[in-house]
Amino acid sequence: MALKYEILKKVGKSRLGKLHTRHGVVDTPAFMPVGTCGTVKAMMPESVAATGAQILLGNTYHLMLRPGADLVEKMGGLHKFMNWDKPILTDSGGFQVMSLSGLRKLTEEGVTFKSHVDGKKFFLTPEESMKIQHKLDSNITMCLDECTPFPATYEEAKKSMEMSMRWAKRSKEAFVDRDGYGLFGIQQGSVFEDLRQQSADALREIGFDGYAIGGLAVGEGQEEMFKALDYAPGMLPEDKPRYLMGVGRPDDIVGAVLRGVDMFDCVMPTRSGRTAQAFTKYGALNIRNARHKEDDRPLEEGCDCPLCVNYTRAYIHHLQKCNEVLAVMLLTWHNIRYYQRLMQGLRNALANDTLDEYVSEFYKNQAKGDIPEL
Repeated sequence: MALKYEILKKVGKSRLGKLHTRHGVVDTPAFMPVGTCGTVKAMMPESVAATGAQILLGNTYHLMLRPGADLVEKMGGLHKFMNWDKPILTDSGGFQVMSLSGLRKLTEEGVTFKSHVDGKKFFLTPEESMKIQHKLDSNITMCLDECTPFPATYEEAKKSMEMSMRWAKRSKEAFVDRDGYGLFGIQQGSVFEDLRQQSADALREIGFDGYAIGGLAVGEGQEEMFKALDYAPGMLPEDKPRYLMGVGRPDDIVGAVLRGVDMFDCVMPTRSGRTAQAFTKYGALNIRNARHKEDDRPLEEGCDCPLCVNYTRAYIHHLQKCNEVLAVMLLTWHNIRYYQRLMQGLRNALANDTLDEYVSEFYKNQAKGDIPEL
């Protein structure tokens, strides 16, 4: 396979590793900021790199609609188009298409859907998804799958999973293998352990450069998600990276790392930056709250992002009240930097045999909360 993955150390189920791609190395556990349309909202690519992010996620669905895969290819690929010289993972477009519900029709061959932008009709198959992601020049291509909704009956989950496995085989056959690029299969099966095992067995048989765990964080709640993660990662090949799609909150990530997951993505840090929510070691806070109005402290003591180094809570509260775009930019930068600091902390703890202490301190601080004691 074209991607190289090294496991440097294991502590329990947790893994410290390196993923080698054509556009650089990704240290794992890793968090990927989401760059839906070829941009991480409110951030320049150079700023995203400054947070410590080593890999971004691009969205096949949105990029195929605007500006179109042919144009991105003509511009030299997504790396050059958006000025990001590090690795890129693109999702298959399946999740967004499935969420269109009334605007799409699903068959064995693929899915027909109408663009939410202009109503134009598209037909997305596993083969077409591979072709589009190839044109985007993403280092990690994802198989086209059906993201099983929650809740789903056993029979619904089984039927959905089995079609996704057939699509995975077609995706593998259509993928153009080349040095420094790879294809990830996606495990499905909802919250049913035997279906997850069947899915993992099918994916192993096909053979991939990495394996994703799909169909979680779709409404089942953290308790159910962790129950599935107690067994799902271990069903996948030990020597390949494991990617939990669409996760999540900081405590979701910590819990998943303890269960053997290596890679994550989520819109939460960027979306929260647009809604006045900031993540800190003491949990999330809403900077719009009146208690920040005259607070001359940084958002988080010890954080090295531009917001925390240069500005006070009172100032960012003021910017939010005035709906200034600078508030969104600074909060987004802080949130992405927080996530990267979290991942670096987990990697350091794995390397130094202090994972238990790090996790204990993480949960202790989260429970303490941000409001100072009187």
